[in-house]
Amino acid sequence: MGPRRFLTRLLLVMMLAGRIASAEQQGKLLRLGYFPNLTHAQAIYARATGAFGNVGARIQWTAFNAGPTAVEALFTDAVDATFVGPSPTINGYIKSKGEKFVVVSGGASGGAGLVVRGDAGITTTKDFGGKVIATPQLGNTQDIAARVWLAQQGYRLRERGGNVSLVALSNADQLTMFKKRQIDGAWTVEPWLARLEVEGGGTVFLEEKTLWPGGTYVTTHLVVNKTFLADNQAIVRNLIAALVEVTRRINSDKAAAIPILNDQLKRETGKALNAQVIQKAMTRIELRHRETIT
Repeated sequence: MGPRRFLTRLLLVMMLAGRIASAEQQGKLLRLGYFPNLTHAQAIYARATGAFGNVGARIQWTAFNAGPTAVEALFTDAVDATFVGPSPTINGYIKSKGEKFVVVSGGASGGAGLVVRGDAGITTTKDFGGKVIATPQLGNTQDIAARVWLAQQGYRLRERGGNVSLVALSNADQLTMFKKRQIDGAWTVEPWLARLEVEGGGTVFLEEKTLWPGGTYVTTHLVVNKTFLADNQAIVRNLIAALVEVTRRINSDKAAAIPILNDQLKRETGKALNAQVIQKAMTRIELRHRETIT
C-alpha cells in the first residue's frame, strides 16, 4: 500500500471514529435539576447561554421549587444530578445511608433570610407570638433554619402547642399571600427575599449570614447520583469544570450577567425582575464552588 493510500485510509478511520464518538455523546443524557432562584444563578446562566453544552452529554433541565422535591427526584431516578440546599441533602444522605448520591461541588453562599410585613408589628424577636411565617417547603433548608431560629428565641409552633404558625408555601404563593396580608413574614431565598421587600413592602428582619461564624454558610451545592457518577465520571468532571467557569464568568462581571439571568427567569416564571430587586438580591449572594470529586 502506497503512502498516499495509507494516509487516505487513516484519515477515513479518524473521521469515522470522530463520528462514532459524536454519536455516542449525543446519545448520552444528563438530567439536571435546579431551582429558578438566584441562589442557583450558575444553572440559570448555563441554561440561558448553553454554557454546560460541552460536558459530553445532552442536558435535560428540570426545575424544582425547593430541595425536598429535588432530592425525591434523585431517589426515584427522575434526575441524575441537581443543585440543592444542605438540609434536604443531609436528610437524603441519612435516609439512604450515604448510598444514593454524593456532593461534588459547592455553588453559593448567602441569599437567604427572614422578611416581615411592614405592618405586621414585628420589630424585635419578642413580636412573633401569634404570627404566621412561611417557608418554601416542609423540610427544605430555609424551613429548617426558621424552625431552629424560632426555637432559639423561645417559641413553639402551633402544632406543638405554641403560638407561632409555620406554613409551607411556594415562593410565588408567598409573595401573593404576603401582599394580601395572609402571612406576616417568610424565610426564603433570593430573589424572593428582595421581591418581598421591594414588591411586597416588607422589611428584612435578618439575613441568615448573621447567624453563622464569619457570615458564611452553604445555600446551594451540586449533588450527583452515585450510579451515574460511577458510569459517567468524565461527564461529571466536565460538568464541574463548566460550573467553575460559569462561576468565574458571573463573578468577574455581575453587571453583564444580570440581564442574562433576568431574561432566563422571565422565560421560566413569566416575569422579569425589576432592577432594584435583582440588584439587591445579587449583593446578598456569593457564588462559589469547591470541587469534592476525586
